[in-house]
Amino acid sequence: MNESIQAVVVPLIYLASAVLFIVGLKRMTKVRTARAGNTMAAGAMLLAVVGTLVEMGTVDYRWILGGLALGSVVGAFAALRVAMTSMPEMVALLNGTGGLSSGLVALAVFWGTVVEGGASLGSVDAVTIMVSVLIGGLTLTGSLIAWAKLQGRLNNGNPILLPGRHVLNLLLALGAVAAIVWFAGFAEGQSALLAVAVVAAISLILGVTLVIPIGGADMPVVVSLLNSYSGLAAAAAGFVVGNPLLIIGGSMVGAAGIILTQIMCVAMNRSLLNVLVGGFGQDAAAGGGGSEYVGVKSCGAAEAAMELDVATNVCIIPGYGLAVAQAQHTVRELGKILEGRGATVTFAIHPVAGRMPGHMNVLLAEADVPYEQLIELEPANASFRNQDVVIVIGANDVVNPAALDDKTSPIYGMPILNAHEAGRIFVIKRSLGSGYAGIKNSLFEHERTQMVYGDARKVLEEMVSELKSM
Repeated sequence: MNESIQAVVVPLIYLASAVLFIVGLKRMTKVRTARAGNTMAAGAMLLAVVGTLVEMGTVDYRWILGGLALGSVVGAFAALRVAMTSMPEMVALLNGTGGLSSGLVALAVFWGTVVEGGASLGSVDAVTIMVSVLIGGLTLTGSLIAWAKLQGRLNNGNPILLPGRHVLNLLLALGAVAAIVWFAGFAEGQSALLAVAVVAAISLILGVTLVIPIGGADMPVVVSLLNSYSGLAAAAAGFVVGNPLLIIGGSMVGAAGIILTQIMCVAMNRSLLNVLVGGFGQDAAAGGGGSEYVGVKSCGAAEAAMELDVATNVCIIPGYGLAVAQAQHTVRELGKILEGRGATVTFAIHPVAGRMPGHMNVLLAEADVPYEQLIELEPANASFRNQDVVIVIGANDVVNPAALDDKTSPIYGMPILNAHEAGRIFVIKRSLGSGYAGIKNSLFEHERTQMVYGDARKVLEEMVSELKSM
């Protein structure tokens, strides 16, 4: 392409891509427009790749097409085969690969410029490369630990508290800073290579030591924070290669991730520092009025269906148990039947329900639950006193009244869905097992609560069958 034409076309492609990224991200803030926003963001990414290739000029397209084919196959396989219950783990892995790619870009620039090219780097370029390597490596191993915890493969998802972990993390951070300063100001040749290797090693270790003390209850926050890290790593890589669009896109992801992280922390009445310190939920017997349940009542699906048959307002609270049972389509069918009988059906979504931000929204969207029926925390709490029946499916800590009235509880002060205010509460769970906070749920003992034990999908299918026969 003629250089004068290229000088005009490339900035226009980058501008269009940046606009699509911004508008797409804005549309992803609402459930109704999220799918269109995701499509726009994907289009923005395609334009970004095209613009970069045009700017580079001579490119070996065999590598480009090979990478495109391999990535498409892996992406299609993941989209078709990964279950909805494993979506948080997939997001964690995607965050990790984002950090890895950014770190590799920075290392490639360092290798080509310093090791092979024999040139020296300016202080700004040197710091940028090292920051990209540091954040990228930390994001990679941190995401892998988050994946292992979400899978229950690492201490069953519980915190692992290393002795002296805070001192260790501080020493690692100081070591990374010292290596970066040395690299930017003094290192040359082999010493520069050694400094990069030290920062890369420290980043990989920090990713592990920062995440293993954090328990499964806080994984939604960790996943969101790691997403922010992956964006910052991408922005740093953009400075490394001088690509303004990568800087814009990475900064947007980083900012969106940290905003979402703050939202998650507010939803749990926890500070980000409190989450990162780790160890939450280790005292399983703390709070909640002891560990033994008293006066818990239970019923079968048929009895619950009889209550639903005469209800005019029904609210369904989904939790991770709904995803485990893959019961989203069955609960949608139940909602349709109740609507056909004249009932108003809503779904109350807690910000940290499930294993990642928006997990329940995605799950219900897959079952074509109307967007209008999804209500957030505050409007849901305003409606519970008028609900005839509330059905809690696999949720635990997010409906635990101990957060409101038990000052000894580790979740005291956490905003919850006030399901206990409804006329009748049915809780569908396999057992009286605790949630990630490791405490009992006083909702199970409430005078208007009845437990319906069993797999969520099977229980809901029985309810549907009973309602159809009435």
